[in-house]
Amino acid sequence: MTSPALPGRAEVRTPDRAEVRTILAAFGQRADEDVPEELGSLELTWLIAEFEQRYGVQLDLDDEQFEAVRTVDTATEVLRAAVLAAAGATAATAATPGAAQP
Repeated sequence: MTSPALPGRAEVRTPDRAEVRTILAAFGQRADEDVPEELGSLELTWLIAEFEQRYGVQLDLDDEQFEAVRTVDTATEVLRAAVLAAAGATAATAATPGAAQP
């Protein structure tokens, strides 16, 4: 899934529910349709690690945020927001005169 770009900015690829289910299916080598809606803490921890690797985004969830992510839908929302926040931070850094470029 992509999010609409602002004028002059590239579109940002964000995870959708299907991609999150595919990532979770790899945990335990299951079919996508075998991934339950409710997530356990081990599945969520593994999902976050896989997501950080694939997207190059660091998720810093506090305990309250971590506990709030219990379903595939809420995980998708949190991961999508993380990508968009990282893209916004990168764009802001690039637009700042004298800012260090990666």
